[in-house]
Amino acid sequence: MNSALYHGRVVHARTGAVRHRFAYRVFSLLLDLDELPQLGAGLRTFGYNRWALLSFRDRDHGPRDGSPLRPWVERVLAPLGLGPIGRVRLLCFPRLFGYVFNPLSIYYCDDAAGRLAAIIYEVRNTFGEMHCYAVPVDPGRRPAAPVLQSCGKEFYVSPFIAMRAHYRFRLSPPEEGLSVLIRQSVAEGEVLVASLVGRRAPLTDGGILRAVLRHPLVTLKVIGAIHWQALLLWRKGVPLHRHPPPPAQAITLFASPDNP
Repeated sequence: MNSALYHGRVVHARTGAVRHRFAYRVFSLLLDLDELPQLGAGLRTFGYNRWALLSFRDRDHGPRDGSPLRPWVERVLAPLGLGPIGRVRLLCFPRLFGYVFNPLSIYYCDDAAGRLAAIIYEVRNTFGEMHCYAVPVDPGRRPAAPVLQSCGKEFYVSPFIAMRAHYRFRLSPPEEGLSVLIRQSVAEGEVLVASLVGRRAPLTDGGILRAVLRHPLVTLKVIGAIHWQALLLWRKGVPLHRHPPPPAQAITLFASPDNP
């Protein structure tokens, strides 16, 4: 089975004139989209498009209309000319007791030969908006090497970071370990470093129960931490940036893995 749980730690560190850092423990789902019906039928504590202790709903992702996600992924990546898409794995927070908020969900998209071909970064803000960045993986990348990508910022996330910004990503495709590192820069220099590291655990009824007992409020912790840390930044005097209209297109495509 490709699907799994990952127990890990999220760290955000603001650099520049005002320094700020926080970290918290989380657990995440890594879901092979083709395994979702099997997981929903075979696990008592996991629900696919239904309520359960831990659940996943198609309507929380992609087009958010409840339709299956694999066809959507294939439509998103088609303009990049990557050829047939093989395995697609989605890293995200689960619905826990019916509630979820995902600041960032990551789709790891393989080609038909099983090589990682593209990443889709699905970003949400606390205003109910969502935007996706689809970036191809360097075809010359060695299988064991990290994925290095970058793209310009198109979507308003934090009121404390200007829109004229740039992301740099460093990812290790999830195996026994998981690593995601994101650096955000503006004209004056780097302003934010965010990371997620984790270790794989089996996605079983026992594994789910152990994860929930260790982190019973993980989904509330995510949204609570966002607002609490925003209050602390405001008290430190970090200037606010106005909320512009969302992009006209819900998906930004990049033809190259490196977009300075």
